[in-house]
Amino acid sequence: MAEKQQKKNRGKQSREQQRAHAQRVLALLDREYTTQYRCYLNHENAWQLLFATILSAQCTDARVNLVTAELFRKYDSIAAFAGADLKELEEDIRPTGFFHNKAKNLIACARMLLEKYDGTVPDSLEALVELPGVGRKTANVIRGNIYHQPSIVVDTHVKRISQKLGFTKNDDPEKIEFELMEILPEDHWILYNIHIIQLGRTICTARSPKCTECFLREECPSCLVGKHPV
Repeated sequence: MAEKQQKKNRGKQSREQQRAHAQRVLALLDREYTTQYRCYLNHENAWQLLFATILSAQCTDARVNLVTAELFRKYDSIAAFAGADLKELEEDIRPTGFFHNKAKNLIACARMLLEKYDGTVPDSLEALVELPGVGRKTANVIRGNIYHQPSIVVDTHVKRISQKLGFTKNDDPEKIEFELMEILPEDHWILYNIHIIQLGRTICTARSPKCTECFLREECPSCLVGKHPV
């Protein structure tokens, strides 16, 4: 019985240590990048961000922004997407990749928004993930950036760098999301994603991480053990 309690206490202490570690990391991120919110996908309203996020799957935000600059002029409403010709829309979004499925999902999503939600993008996770082409990542982008609900977005940068920082050992995005919810304070859930994207694009890149230049190097186990991050 005493041994079981000791194990429980060690587990609790480990989580507390992770939270303390996270607070130090967040303080450094805030100092470097400020606490200003920023969305890297250009949009003017909720449905544009929703559709841009659907297009961003397996595609860079920069490329999506190039495509949507013209796309949102051609299809200037949810109704326009709902009535789009599938083959024509496929060509319009071809540069984003996986354009067959994305075009089909955009049209189906637009039609569901009109039929079920009167053209309004819902704010609940349960409703959002029922929309064609929308998973937890996309739903949390909308909840956090449009409706300002505490939400953790696990993209490739968040997954990779959270593993390097020792916040998770999981590969499954949903499991990582719930682990980060345990470690990070709610007021930094969306901000963490914004900061980590910036870090992952400029310093902790996937191919050539600049560990010696990184302001998180003293808090990163990948640096402290002398290993080149992988």
